[in-house]
Amino acid sequence: MLSIDAIIVLIVLIFILLSFYKEWVGPAFTFLIAVVGLGICGILTPKEILSGFANDQVVVILMLLLIGDIIRDLGIVEVMFDKIFRKSKTYQQFMGRMILLVGGFSAFLNNTPLVAVMMPYVNSWCMRRKISPAKLMIPLSYAAILGGCMTLIGTSTNLIVNGMVVEQEIIKDLETLDMFSFTWVGLPMLIIGGIYLMLVGKKLLPDTRNSLEDYSENTRKYMVEAIIKPNSDYIGKTIKELRLSELFGLHLYQLHRNGEKMDLKSSSFKLKANDELLCFGNPDTVADMINPNSGFKLPSVGMFIKKKRTKVVEIVISHNSTLISKTVGDANFRRNYDATVIGVHRNGARVRGNITEMKLRAGDVLLLLGGDGLVEKSHSINDFYFISKVKEFRKQEAYKIGLLLGGTIVAVILSALKIVPLFMSLIVMIIVILALKISNPRDIAQRLDFNLALIIALSLAFGTAMRKSGLAEHIADLLINVFLPCGKLGVMFGIYFITTILAAYITNKAAVAIIFPISLTMAMSLQLNPVPFVMIVAFAAAANFMTPIGYQTNLMVYGPGGYSFKDFFRIGFPLSIIYMVFTVLILSYKYFS
Repeated sequence: MLSIDAIIVLIVLIFILLSFYKEWVGPAFTFLIAVVGLGICGILTPKEILSGFANDQVVVILMLLLIGDIIRDLGIVEVMFDKIFRKSKTYQQFMGRMILLVGGFSAFLNNTPLVAVMMPYVNSWCMRRKISPAKLMIPLSYAAILGGCMTLIGTSTNLIVNGMVVEQEIIKDLETLDMFSFTWVGLPMLIIGGIYLMLVGKKLLPDTRNSLEDYSENTRKYMVEAIIKPNSDYIGKTIKELRLSELFGLHLYQLHRNGEKMDLKSSSFKLKANDELLCFGNPDTVADMINPNSGFKLPSVGMFIKKKRTKVVEIVISHNSTLISKTVGDANFRRNYDATVIGVHRNGARVRGNITEMKLRAGDVLLLLGGDGLVEKSHSINDFYFISKVKEFRKQEAYKIGLLLGGTIVAVILSALKIVPLFMSLIVMIIVILALKISNPRDIAQRLDFNLALIIALSLAFGTAMRKSGLAEHIADLLINVFLPCGKLGVMFGIYFITTILAAYITNKAAVAIIFPISLTMAMSLQLNPVPFVMIVAFAAAANFMTPIGYQTNLMVYGPGGYSFKDFFRIGFPLSIIYMVFTVLILSYKYFS
């Protein structure tokens, strides 16, 4: 028989489920209403409500997300991706490298910024190879999820579960999870999941080629001047071997050598250093040519490449602009706006000629490479309006990058060896980041995800309410009666299945908050080792492939891939079943054999 407290917690639980599924209010506000309501009813004390904010795992999650964002902004990961993926020629080569690289990085860095960095590469590579982005966007998200499940810090879900282990009072002396406690399942599943995606991904994923072609046709094409660098890999190649359209999405219409126009139709013509190419390309492609490893240099960039922080933006010339009828050279963007023009687009017309000598008109769209002063200097004038930011470049001294990467590796190793707690290592890293001015206090305050901290802390309080009211014990007894006839494996499959369904249709954090106390109570009732019961909740919540709303990276690729809801289910359901079977079998073998 349920107590009054248990009935109240059950009503609140139903409210949480409905609020998440129907999207009545946001996750943080849902938990806030639920926990405050339980406090008013006297089920939770103020100390129990606030105890989650004192949990070091909450702060660890925020610091890991913060460091991951800083590493992304420094462009370290982007440079590595550029070197590795530029040589991929086939779909299988790109897919294999993507799964290994993204999966490997996701084990130690937050997967959301990794997917954000990788998405432009996937899109541009697909454009060049005339392959639908839908063939790679879901595998990108799944690779990040698979890799994140390999370590304690790979996903916030694992850290939340570990935080609940610290907070729980059901089982005394239950040890916290280690850095590589998850690797026994996570590593084999990265390999198995990768093989699955390689074999069936291309067959099951949709081919939204029409949307890709529409995107290609509707994207603004900019006229850009590029010069072959003296150390470029393209020296000695013919125009056909250069494969500008296939590899870079560029259309070459003129080539000048020593000021003379060359014949592009000649099969014997070979490129030399300092050859000047006049091309049309989309904004992302032109921005990629600024990269020192591209083999090209844009003459208009000049010393801007030396600046610590620059960004590529699109602007449109206003109808009353003082720039109208001036040439690009006379407009002197470098002095007046801390920017330089790297590309020009004119209302669908393919403008030709030297950029600096081109007279500007109202409605012209320019691609600018600007410094920190661009926005500030443009505030007081109405010469142009910003359309979008295409890309941002940040430079840091090599020793700072080395310290940041090395510090992250050392923090992980010290934590894994239980020499220094991860919390203390990350605090030291934040101090070093501030001391070296890699980031500043204002940026760090803006980057911190306080909404996530609120969700995690309040979900811990709700877990306490489920245990304290006895509701977790009642639900655990019910599930034991249902699944125990199938043995220990049946119980573990049952926990996994319920958790993964909740995670798919509400959120993984809410699923953990609800199922964790139930799972732990089941382990205690059955007098079994609680560790696999804890870990199965973590894996079931984190390895979420069936819906776009179940995991943040799935939602990120949902729109750009042109997917429908059923596309995730078609490829994600078989992978979820495979993951469930192997997770249960591996954990059962490790802890019960």
